[in-house]
Amino acid sequence: MKSPLIQFVENQVEVKDFPQFKSGDTITVTYKIIEGNKERLQKFQGVVLQRSGEGKLATFTVRKISNNIGVERIFPIADPMIESIEVNKIGSVRRARIFYLRGLRGKKARIKEVIKKKEN
Repeated sequence: MKSPLIQFVENQVEVKDFPQFKSGDTITVTYKIIEGNKERLQKFQGVVLQRSGEGKLATFTVRKISNNIGVERIFPIADPMIESIEVNKIGSVRRARIFYLRGLRGKKARIKEVIKKKEN
């Protein structure tokens, strides 16, 4: 059972409508960054390692390789700074948390893509 304080905070938070995605999918998260009195949008594209939590308290972890260094970022699903989430590829993995990807480099780190059949 949740405390009344947590329930109050959950009721105050609004969650935008984002597309469905799961671990193994390649997504692009457009994130608003505020520097002083300026605002800019930054895109973070990578593979979803995990989704954690449920409802408004859910988070997801995205991993990308930048200059041969693995970079992971955890985003709360209810973060008001997230402008949009775009699903680039739907991956086929057999686990809900694909942390084994951290130890792989290059071609071994590829994830099989699900190809949808066209309907006539």
